[in-house]
Amino acid sequence: MPLFDIQKFDKYKEDNRREVKKARGGLPNDIWETYSAFANTYGGVIILGVEELDDKHWKPTGLKAADKEKLLDNLWNLLHNQNKVSLNLLSESNVTAYEVNDDVIIAIEVPRAKRSQKPVYINNDLFGGTYRRIHSGDYKCTRLQVKAMLRDQEENTVDMDVLNDAELSDLNKETIQGYRNRHRTLKAGHPFERLNDEEYLRSIGAAAVSSEDKRLHPTAAGMLMFGNEYNIVRHFPEYFLDYREMLDPAIRWTDRLQSSSGEWSGNICDFYFRVYNKLIKDVKVPFRMEGGDRIDDTPVHKALREALANCLTNADFYGVRGVVIRKEPDKLVFANPGYIRTGKEQMRRGGESDPRNKVLMKMFNLINIGERAGSGVPNIFNMWEDEGWTEPIIEEQFDPDRTILTLSFTKKAPEKMCPPKHRRNIIRFWTS
Repeated sequence: MPLFDIQKFDKYKEDNRREVKKARGGLPNDIWETYSAFANTYGGVIILGVEELDDKHWKPTGLKAADKEKLLDNLWNLLHNQNKVSLNLLSESNVTAYEVNDDVIIAIEVPRAKRSQKPVYINNDLFGGTYRRIHSGDYKCTRLQVKAMLRDQEENTVDMDVLNDAELSDLNKETIQGYRNRHRTLKAGHPFERLNDEEYLRSIGAAAVSSEDKRLHPTAAGMLMFGNEYNIVRHFPEYFLDYREMLDPAIRWTDRLQSSSGEWSGNICDFYFRVYNKLIKDVKVPFRMEGGDRIDDTPVHKALREALANCLTNADFYGVRGVVIRKEPDKLVFANPGYIRTGKEQMRRGGESDPRNKVLMKMFNLINIGERAGSGVPNIFNMWEDEGWTEPIIEEQFDPDRTILTLSFTKKAPEKMCPPKHRRNIIRFWTS
């Protein structure tokens, strides 16, 4: 659906994708804050020559045709001035002028910037001129949010970094052996099977040769996947994994697992398998035989594996508040630090894989966990549809950046048959 249709003018209000500006005295100064905010969030449309009334309805402000060319000249001149905006995302097709009786309305559609283009900032001020759109307002980004965008610019994800001050002995041998055993069982005869541990870790991306001392060191992915928590936090100070089970309203936690408890390794690999076994404990498994063996794995199991792996491989481990998995009687909630790199709509639609931690995803893929074709989240939605459960909810929060996936086990209400309503379609405006 278009962000702005002049025929639906009376139905619009300002929100996270639409902003109106009076523009009576020319191009508004605050248009650039909104431009930055839309570019760094979901994109949006800036509508000039309109004001929002106290009742939230819109009204043309009387911008005249004689003012249009001067206003647009100023817009394009400033868009090409890097001292004003860091990047011009617009082409002529993004700007449309409409005639409304004797007045002019100009709609400027700002696309969502690509990951490699963010942050889009203004006034030649990276940390002071970067904005995001939240509800109907433009908010200045914190230094942490700007740094997160800068990290996400690179094609090499941060989990590929070699940790020159870490040693392979910092990794947990029991976790490594457990992972190797799973890999060996699932893919008997795999070429990596005969490698010693050092060669194996290097082959899966958990270790790499440093350009500084030419020795083998853990990568960030290797440390996150196989390290001990007290070593992991030396490199990722905000690292925290938390599973909360709240099945009895009279008890705060019926079960809890934290990476910082000191009772287990605290790494991602062990967290995944411990938590997955807790998540599926109450999943009903239909009786099915194949080749004389009972098959206990169902599409629901696969969807839960995908959701958990997706949460971990897309987490920004430099971000605050950590990974939190919450199990309640009627739903599961997966929350991780970091905004959605592909955008919420693309994540739901699928077809584009852009994990924040590519090496972690590779490690999970090697043991048959997770998708690499961008189809994981759509498969979860399809599975929930097949079961008749309420559609999953994807939320994206900012300050701090956070992605939340909620999987509800409640059945959808049956659709009611309603008689068609009479509609009025009154066209008041036309395009010039």
